[in-house]
Parts: sequence; C-alpha cells; structure tokens
Amino acid sequence: MDPQSPEPQFPPELAPLARTATHAQADERFHAGFSRRIQWLTLAFGFSAALAVAIARTPRWGAGIAIGALLAWLNFRWLDQALGSLVMAASAQEGRPKPVVPLSLYGKFIARYLLIGITLYVTVSFFGVPIVACLLGLFALGAGATAAALYDVFSGSDRE
Repeated sequence: MDPQSPEPQFPPELAPLARTATHAQADERFHAGFSRRIQWLTLAFGFSAALAVAIARTPRWGAGIAIGALLAWLNFRWLDQALGSLVMAASAQEGRPKPVVPLSLYGKFIARYLLIGITLYVTVSFFGVPIVACLLGLFALGAGATAAALYDVFSGSDRE
C-alpha cells in the first residue's frame, strides 16, 4: 500500500478480517523482499568466493564453487516457488477435508535433487572439477540466508 494513501475504512464487524488481510499482504511483501535478498546474496557470496579461490588455488576449484553456488541458488528458487504454490493451493482449498496437491509440486521437489545430482556428476566426471569445491559452493546459500537474516535483524526491518 502506498504510504501517502489513507487507510481504507471498513465496517466495524469486518475490522478483524481487514487486519488479517493487511497483515497477510505485509507478510507477503516481507517474504518477497527477504527471498530476493537471499537469492542475490547467495550468488554474490558464491561468485566472490569462486573468484577468490580461482585466483588463490586453481580455476577448476573456482569453477566448482561457482557451480555449487549456482545450484544452491536454483535449488532455493525452486523450493521457494514450490512452497508458494503449495500455500496458494492450500489457501484456495481452505475448509476441504483433504486438500489436493498438484502433481507438478512433487515433480519440482524431486527435480531439484535430480538436477543437483546430475549436474555434480557431469561436472566432476567430464570436466574434472573437484567434488569438494562443488559441495563448498552449495554453502553459499547458508551464507546468503544468514546475511539476509542479520540484515533484517539489525536494520530494524519489521513486518508491521
């Protein structure tokens, strides 16, 4: 909502629903911003580390870390999209005794791990990139998530 625009007026009996909708929108904005920060920080940390390792050690090690960071970013992105779809599907089916989960969600959950496994296999087997370097690159997601969380804590970022 635009900070310049006045708050919408709701009848008193609908006030709890209006607060819930407003909080849901604020939560969605907060999550979207947090998710974007994790994504770009993951790539920034991963590629920075890859460049440093390529210079300090060997280009193959740097490539391994870059590939691992890229896989971590893609894994997070797909997981975030799949969970968002799952929440939307569950919300749309609220009140049903047994909500139906789209099969494509199961495919995305499985495809993430298949993609990581196949990419690591090809990278190590055919290009001679050290597996340890690729696995270390996967840690870029943890570094990105930690940095994004610390930013939100220390910047005073608030959902309300």
